[in-house]
Amino acid sequence: MERTEAYERAKHRVEAKIGFYVHLLVFLGVNILLAIINYMTSPEDWWAKWPLIGWGFAVIVHALFVFVFTGKRITEEMIEKEMRKGE
Repeated sequence: MERTEAYERAKHRVEAKIGFYVHLLVFLGVNILLAIINYMTSPEDWWAKWPLIGWGFAVIVHALFVFVFTGKRITEEMIEKEMRKGE
């Protein structure tokens, strides 16, 4: 049973990472396209910075939640610590 739980946790982490990488690739593709459109239509006014800044912030937050603030990992570590205390 423990192996199945470990597999499910690993699967969840992998899916979260893949989701982030897809988000990052779409962010890069769309913002490159917006920068090209901006340069071609109105190079004197760089309006493409606004979606870059806003969406960039969302990508950073997504990265933090996937790679840094993994609530499940913290919970699992606390559970394992409590289980070791009981032994």
